[in-house]
This record gives sequence, C-alpha cells and structure tokens, in this order.
Amino acid sequence: MSSEFSPVMLGPDGGRRYEMGAISAVFKADGPETNNRFSISEWWLEARNEGPGAHKHDESDEIFYVIEGTASILVGDGWHQMPQGSVCVIPRGTMHDFRNESTARMGLFNVFLPGAFEEMMPTIVDWYRENPAKPL
Repeated sequence: MSSEFSPVMLGPDGGRRYEMGAISAVFKADGPETNNRFSISEWWLEARNEGPGAHKHDESDEIFYVIEGTASILVGDGWHQMPQGSVCVIPRGTMHDFRNESTARMGLFNVFLPGAFEEMMPTIVDWYRENPAKPL
C-alpha cells in the first residue's frame, strides 16, 4: 500500500453522517482518503447528555478541538471543562470520555491517529441503538 493519498476538499456540510440519537458523527476523511494515516471527524452532542462512556484506545492517539459549546472531557481520572477553542490531546492507552453538561449543543473536531476509525462506526451505531446516550 502506498504511503501517499490524494487531497481531500469538503464543504461545510460534506462528509459521511452517523446519527445516534443525542450524539452524531460526521467523518470528513478516514482510511481510504488518508491511507489509514489519520481520521478526521466531528462529534456533536445535544445539551445535557452523556457521551460514549469511559474507554481507551491502546493503539491510537486522539485529539479533540472544541468547535462549539463547552465539552466536559475525562482524561485519566479527572474531568475537565473545555470551552470553545480548547484542545485536548489524549495519548494511546489513556482512559477518556466526553459529555455535554451545558444547556447548548456541543461539537468536537476529532483527529484519530492512525486512521481507520470509521470502520468501527457500524458497531458503534448499533451499540447506541441499544444503549442511547443518557440525559444528565
């Protein structure tokens, strides 16, 4: 497999959408577009809702940039209030989560290294269908 990939150009509404009740994701670039080097997505969470639950990725690093609202982000064993414009870098193997404790919608821009995160989305969508995000 070549280490090269083609440029990706998307407008504001571009990407592949995954609706999961109070949480949604929009994948802007992933495995096929980046040759599995990274994944770029947006994650949106409605007001006063829990996120995915505490978890870790043993083989991937993750970056969150708060694009709207205020995110509550768990890193290790501590929760942090991250307003719009904040960045959180989560090294592989670190327990993390996010939720929206505010009264407004919250959005995160996510970079997942290496890529191929979107391959997990069918399983994640099914999980949320059976376990909807809980209101806080």
